[in-house]
Amino acid sequence: MASPPNIKDGQSTNRPPRFNGQYYGWWKTRMHDFIMAEDSELWDIICDGPFVPMKTVGEGTTIVLKTRKEYKDADRKAIEKNFRAKKILVCGIGPDKYNCISACYSAKEI
Repeated sequence: MASPPNIKDGQSTNRPPRFNGQYYGWWKTRMHDFIMAEDSELWDIICDGPFVPMKTVGEGTTIVLKTRKEYKDADRKAIEKNFRAKKILVCGIGPDKYNCISACYSAKEI
């Protein structure tokens, strides 16, 4: 795959690649590699959707969402991963495309 013309040398390895509306395939590959280098579980969240804390009530037959007060530390850490993935994706999209994704709750929606 050819890289886009006029690509600047020495782009940051600390910031995700910015999508400018062109060369989606090139950006997608770079974004995938960036996310995998940050934390491979983030890519799973992007593909599979976020972790949703649930609990069993009654005689073990009904599963419902936990309230925020019921979250354990492990629940909070898992939830944070969705927001880390979302942050990377939002930072990789320019302001011209931001309106398309601003209402998305999860990284998978983006």
